[in-house]
Amino acid sequence: MSMFKVPTKDMGIDLGTANTLIYIKESGIVLNEPSVIAVEKRRGKTIAVGLEAKNMIGKAPANIEVVRPLREGVISDFDRTADMLTAFIEKAVSANKVRNFRVVVGVPSGVTEVEKRAVEEVVQSLGASEVYILEEPMAAAIGSGLDVDSSTACMIADIGGGTTDIAIIALGGIVVSSSIRYAGDKFNEAVINYMRKRHALLIGERTAEKLKMQVGCAALDVDENGEEIIETAKASGRDLITGLPKTMEVTNKDMLLALQESIDVVVDGVKATIEKAPPEIASDIAENGLMLSGGGGLIKNLDRVISDATGMKVTTAENAFEAVAAGTGMSLNDIEKLKIYASSVHRG
Repeated sequence: MSMFKVPTKDMGIDLGTANTLIYIKESGIVLNEPSVIAVEKRRGKTIAVGLEAKNMIGKAPANIEVVRPLREGVISDFDRTADMLTAFIEKAVSANKVRNFRVVVGVPSGVTEVEKRAVEEVVQSLGASEVYILEEPMAAAIGSGLDVDSSTACMIADIGGGTTDIAIIALGGIVVSSSIRYAGDKFNEAVINYMRKRHALLIGERTAEKLKMQVGCAALDVDENGEEIIETAKASGRDLITGLPKTMEVTNKDMLLALQESIDVVVDGVKATIEKAPPEIASDIAENGLMLSGGGGLIKNLDRVISDATGMKVTTAENAFEAVAAGTGMSLNDIEKLKIYASSVHRG
């Protein structure tokens, strides 16, 4: 028998369409990288993962394929996801060879059993002894500090890259949920389409995301005189009329118009979820309000717009972007409770 213990690192993984975050017990979030992988086509060799791969989008030569292996919250390329996750886990635990660790993976609430099984297989192939699949709204609620075990219901809307997951939770379980395949990526598409139609400027996905983060909003702020506060950001792309490079200023008013339809879809999703709730649960929600999480939850004034549309108090989680990852990791503190929360458990 060896005198040396093989290190174990229980971890929570937010396997997101846009970003993958890894939470290691007692260390917190140790990795936050874009869910992108760059592969050399001929040999199928991984060239780069994460931010390094994302920076190649739209710039890679013909022999390098840059892939986002998750689409709308679902694994669309199993092998590339496995390669990407292997690289991320190795990065997260540095040089230590980790075996027999427990993993909790956050997945959208609308995924099928087949899709859950695909996630389990990817993670188990990396040496995990136990894999727990936790639906993202449950993970986000735990990570946001909501009391998911209480008999008084709480509500969360987690707006990620590929899906918006809305759930009402009570007594350690999801009572009612909706998963809309309409979130950050669709918001970016809306910005690209708006810039093309309104300003005849063709911009890329990264520029759209930057504009969304810098001046994106669900409603405009006004000053003490009731005048709209206008903010600007620079957008560079190709002028569709001249075919030449062009840089122009874009305002938060532009972004409001670009994102209007997307915001309406999210608001309708929140309303539809409340309408499905039993009367006793609905009264809890009326009292406690809604928690927003995920990168999309940080869009300026989204909380205000949802509050105006529903009459509920709406709060944005302090750690909105990291809530799912934090929740997956925190759930490892009580394995017995985790077994109740998890929609799927696999032991190697």
